[in-house]
Formats: sequence, structure tokens, C-alpha cells
Amino acid sequence: MPTVTFIPSYRKIDVEKGTTVLDAAQRAGLNINVVCGGHGKCGKCIVLIKGGRYEFDREKYGKFFTQNEMMTGSCLACTTTVLSDLQVFVPDSTLIQEQKILTDQLKAEIEFFPSVKKYYVELSPPTLDNPQPDLSRLLWGIHKSGGPSPEKVYAPLEVLRIIPERLRHSNWKVTATVALVPGGYRVIDLEENDTAKRLYGAAVDLGTTTVVAYLRDLTDGSILSVASNYNRQISCGEDILSRVNFAKRNGLEKLQALAVESINAAITLAANRAGIDREDIYEVVVAGNTVMTHILLGIDPAYMISEPYVPVVRRALSVAGSRIGIACDPNAGLFSFPAVSDFIGGDIIADILACGMAERDEISLMIDIGTNFEVVLGNRDWMFSCAGAAGPALEGGEVLFGMRANPGAIERIKIDPDTLDPTYSTINGFRPAGICGSGLIDLLAELICACVIDRNGRIDEGIAKRRIRKGRHGMEYVVVFADDTDIRKDIVITENDIKSLIMSKASILAACMTLMKEAGITREQIATIYFAGAFGNYLDKRNATIIGLIPEIPSEQIKNIGNGAIAGANIALINRRKRKILDEIAMKIAYIELNAESSFMDEYTQGTFLPHTDLTLFPNVQRFLNSCRMRKG
Repeated sequence: MPTVTFIPSYRKIDVEKGTTVLDAAQRAGLNINVVCGGHGKCGKCIVLIKGGRYEFDREKYGKFFTQNEMMTGSCLACTTTVLSDLQVFVPDSTLIQEQKILTDQLKAEIEFFPSVKKYYVELSPPTLDNPQPDLSRLLWGIHKSGGPSPEKVYAPLEVLRIIPERLRHSNWKVTATVALVPGGYRVIDLEENDTAKRLYGAAVDLGTTTVVAYLRDLTDGSILSVASNYNRQISCGEDILSRVNFAKRNGLEKLQALAVESINAAITLAANRAGIDREDIYEVVVAGNTVMTHILLGIDPAYMISEPYVPVVRRALSVAGSRIGIACDPNAGLFSFPAVSDFIGGDIIADILACGMAERDEISLMIDIGTNFEVVLGNRDWMFSCAGAAGPALEGGEVLFGMRANPGAIERIKIDPDTLDPTYSTINGFRPAGICGSGLIDLLAELICACVIDRNGRIDEGIAKRRIRKGRHGMEYVVVFADDTDIRKDIVITENDIKSLIMSKASILAACMTLMKEAGITREQIATIYFAGAFGNYLDKRNATIIGLIPEIPSEQIKNIGNGAIAGANIALINRRKRKILDEIAMKIAYIELNAESSFMDEYTQGTFLPHTDLTLFPNVQRFLNSCRMRKG
């Protein structure tokens, strides 16, 4: 078997002939950046072959390289196959780097009413005159300390086995942990002496790309620490479809283990920062999309990606965390949010809970954008939802110099309408290495306002400015010249990039318009548009409206809720009353399959203009663009 050696780390792996370099790298533990899922579309997984025989279609994928780069062995890891022993250099830019992970949540007061409580009790030992069983004695002690009545409390076998020794060894002074679970109350732990103050819980956002964990004190609801990291399932595919296909190839067990590892890593980091023991964590609440939740619980997600796209379970679930390997108290519970469909999952229910749209009379529109997007429209009485592929363009994929929100990514851009020179800011203030999603939205809006592009996204070839030129990929605008970048290349945006961005934004707008038609409402009837997730949190509301990413409503009615999934998980962690409405919310939502809606494609086609073919739907944008053109003329 050929041996592939990756430098500069000098990790080695033996693989079968014909294995892709990407697969070899993943087996060697390298996290390669494959935004498109390893299909040769994004050009981000660039490696240099330093020695050995390999196969790479330079004619098909040469568009990603200069002639000199190809001559020196540059190729794409996902489409290069191993034919002999290889030595492969992996640039830092090809590895998944520390990303700007959104951990912030909507700031709101949450009623404190947790599911788990501790009761310190001092019991009288049994005598011949009072031979009450140990369990009964304990349960009555809990009740006298303010807990539920004994007939409502169940003690599992694991706890029954430790009761006699713990009671006697502690001189009948113990702390019982009681949790409210489906079916009643359960004693989940019994500790010697008074440990009532050591009671913690974790709220987790299990995202496709990242995992965020909040650690909270369940005696008063306070936040102790926050931690985040990458979802280690990335090594098995960037997107949901890739992971489901990986699971179908006997990979479910590995995916489940990686999900647990990712959650445990975040919880461990949070616990270390707070200076607490993980075994004092008695409840974990997880919000994730439908596929992520199925995989976490070890449930086969394969049937969700083929008609009729049915998940195994939709309702909220409670299981013992130890059954799936969560690092906390052995009897701690894990609560997962319910789902609506294959693509509207617990993370979206958490978004809805966080923004409160299901508890108000006025109509709201909630949008969560990533590689996929989810849209929910409605109020306390009704809700419509849909989901679709936003395309990787908005996350930096399929854009020549697009990138994730890593250090060095341009996240804000302004263009001087006279000189066409930009001003920009990058994440962490590093030298520019590319442009992330929020920067791309800014750039698209600024280009149309500066009359560099028309409403179709075509660059005006008649502009005599040094930043407007014809490049290897057609007409382009130079955002940063090579001398000022970290990659020693001109960072540009091409007409093809602009087309990809317009197609992505058109999908999202079309989804919003389709739901509005289904509900029979107009944009004037929408009281609030909520953006959830990292992309929505960082984008400029005005620019999002200018390009037609969302329906036009007054800017003050557009709100960012931050990481809605973690906000909803936090609410459910410390307020058990709110959990009762989650299944109700999920059952209330009608899911619209966009592929089956004839009007969606019409809306999509009309949305492939900036901002839309029908400018009467964007009257303020129309007036603004007209004033830009008058000033330019």
C-alpha cells in the first residue's frame, strides 16, 4: 500500500492505490478545508505534491491555479488520487483555522425554573421501632426539604444500589439530586454530606460546523463560562448531505462518536474555565438540526435524504447522557429539541423560542442562513416554514477569494463612489487573506451603489479605473492588491463570483416570498425580520436589503438574535415550563417543500436581479439607487 507523508507535520498514513489525497489527509487527522464537500467546486483544498506519482485532471481544475502553480505541483486534495508513495505539502491556508464562532445570544431575562434540583437532608437512622426502608426514609426527607411528594418520585436501580452504603457512611447526611423527567420525578444521584451548591447544567448548540456550550449554575441560573470548537464531523464531510452519505457507508458509529467528542470537548473547556468538575453537570440540553440530532443519538439518518424525506422522530427526547457518552454525571439527562421535518430541526425551534415569535400576535419572519437556509413565517396562531440550499457562496465557497470567518477575512467593506477605492476591516485585524460572507454582502451592495455593476451583476467595462479590469476569469474588481495581502495575490471579485452571490441571495428571497404568498400577506404586514446564526449576526441590514436578500421593511424592524440555537437551549435549560411548548411549536409549523412549489422557481428567477425584477417591492432601495446614479451621472 502506498504511504502518504504530509508535511510540515510529517504525519504518515498507508492507503490503497486510488485513494484521494483528501481522504488520506482526513485519515491522518488533518482538517482540510473543503467548503464544497470535496466535489472540486470551491478550490479551497490546495496542496502541493513534492514527490511521487499521482493523478490530477489539470485541464478540468486548472481554473483554480496559475500556470506556475501547476508547474510546481499544486492540485486539489479532493480530486487528486494516490498512485504511489507521496509527499504532500499542506499550506496553512488549506487547513481549517480558528474561526470566528458566534457564541453570543439574544439578551433576555429568563424565568428561573430548572428541571434539576438538589436537596440536602439529615435523616434519622432506622430503629426497631421505626424500621422504615431506606428509600422511603430518603424520599420523605426530600419532601420535607421542599421536594416533590414521595409517591411522585422514582429511584432507578443504579441509585438504589448505592443508597444503603451512602446513607450509613455519611451518618445519614446526604444530598439527593432530583430531576423532572417524562413520567415524573427521578432521583439521579445521591452524595454524602452537603453538595447542594454544586449543581450545573450545559446548554449546547450542535451545529454542522461548530459546537458552542454554555455552562450554567442551576442553583441560580447564572452563566459560569462559554466554550466553542469545531464539530469534528467536518473530517467526514462539510455539509449535511456528505455526512448522511458517510453514515450510509457504515460510518454512523464514527459520526456519532465524533459528535459526542465535539460536545465533550466544548463542555470540558467550559468546565475547566469555570473551575468545576464535569461530574457535577446534571443536565445537558442540545439544539441541533434534524440530521445532527439523529446522528448524536445514533439514529440512522439515511432515509431523510430520499422521498418522502421522513425523519425517524420529530418530538423532543430525553435520554441518559451516559448512554451516548456525554461527559457529565453518569445519570445526568440529555434533552434534545424537537424537529419539524428533515431540514427544519431543533436548532430552528430554538431560534423560534429565543425570538418569541410563537408567543406574539404580530407576524414575524425568521431567517437562519448557513450553507443551507431555513425560513419561518408566522405568529402564535400559525407558522409556515421552508428550507433550501443557500449555496456555499455566502460562506465563501464558489467565490474565488471567498473564505470562512477566519482571521484575515475581510468582514466589512466600503467603496468610495468616485475613486472606487475600498476601505475594509478584517477579522482580528490581520492582513487580508480573502472575503467572508458579511464582507461579500457589503461588497455586492457597494458595487451596485457605486455603479460598478448593473442590476444583472455585470461589471461596466467602460469604467477607466485601475481596479476594473479583465482577468483570467473575465471582468473583475480588485478589492486588495497583492502587496497588501497575506496571500501575495490580488484579491478580486469576478462576474462569476457575483453571479454565484446573486443566485444564493435569490434563493433566500424566493423562499421568503413563497411563504408570504402561501400565507397571503405582504411585506407591509411583517412586524419584524429576525436574523439568526453567525452569518445574519454580522451582515449589514441595509446592504442585505439593497441587494434583495430579504423583503424590504424599515431597518429598525430588522433584528439580529445572534446564536438563536444556543439562546433557545439556554432557555430550555433553566426554564422547564418553556420545554412544554416546544413540541406544540413544532406541531404548529407547516413545512413547505420548495421543490414542489411551482411559484418558487418564478420567485427565484425574479430574484436574480439586484434587488429584484419588480422594484415596486423595494421602493426605498429604488429611490436610493436612482440617487446614486444621478450623483454618478
